[in-house]
Amino acid sequence: MAFVYLALAIVAEVVATSALKASDGFTRLWPSVTVVIGYGLAFYLLALVLRSVPVGIAYAFWAGLGIVLITLVGLVVYGERPDLPALLGLAMIVGGVVVIQVFSSVSAH
Repeated sequence: MAFVYLALAIVAEVVATSALKASDGFTRLWPSVTVVIGYGLAFYLLALVLRSVPVGIAYAFWAGLGIVLITLVGLVVYGERPDLPALLGLAMIVGGVVVIQVFSSVSAH
């Protein structure tokens, strides 16, 4: 169940980060409300995850997958196109998460 909570936490964080851009410096009400609720939910779910998953592993997934997903949101919603070095960096992040999940004895799988 911890990894379900972690996936939901990552989604909540990505929604909040997307709304952060849309809030235009907290000058727009509903995107600003979405930021507060999204981050609140994300951190609550992450706290639940940390009951059973080591903090380093949870944070690797949180940061790595969050970066990849927010990059996709930036591309689709805001038209932000990553260049080749950015894509290579993202590939390395995904590779690191895969290595942790598949090969690490610390990972809770």
